[in-house]
Amino acid sequence: MVLSDRDIKKALKSKKIVIAPFPDLETQLGSCSIDLRLGNTFRVFEYSRNAYIDPSKKDYTKEITREVRVKKGEHFVIQPGDFVLAVTWENVKISSDLMGRLEGRSSLGRLGLVVHSTASVFEPGWDGKCVLELGNLGRMAISLTPGMRICAMTFEQMSTKVEVPYAKKKGAKYIGQKGPDESKMHKEN
Repeated sequence: MVLSDRDIKKALKSKKIVIAPFPDLETQLGSCSIDLRLGNTFRVFEYSRNAYIDPSKKDYTKEITREVRVKKGEHFVIQPGDFVLAVTWENVKISSDLMGRLEGRSSLGRLGLVVHSTASVFEPGWDGKCVLELGNLGRMAISLTPGMRICAMTFEQMSTKVEVPYAKKKGAKYIGQKGPDESKMHKEN
């Protein structure tokens, strides 16, 4: 069952969903979702310096990506065909009987911007900033401003509380992330 705006308000009040900083419900709350804003940190790929990515290689980040912080009042321009990681302004914490799903915003999708390529599910027990997998599918560059509403998160009620929430999973690679962390696939068995 997808939570309605009323259910999201109740979940925020009861702390089943914790969003910090607390959202402006007048502008960020939709009928069945809550908009999250774009943070100021991006991870860009140094594709001109590397022929390929080997996800099994340990700590390749200094070789293939670099972090970019956008100062207040400035913009980040994503070029056509580019893929960058970004992070939400807000930290999101989800109780062990709910899951979150990140969705793009139609207004940005109509410009060619996608906000996730595959990772839209936030498991019960999630706690951290949401990393966005931004891609510009259009033919024109898009200027992004930190603080703009970039995506929407919906929440679904689980049939029961999960046995092992994400925050307590042995292999939880991204718990508590604060920035656009790179792939940690090399930590998998």
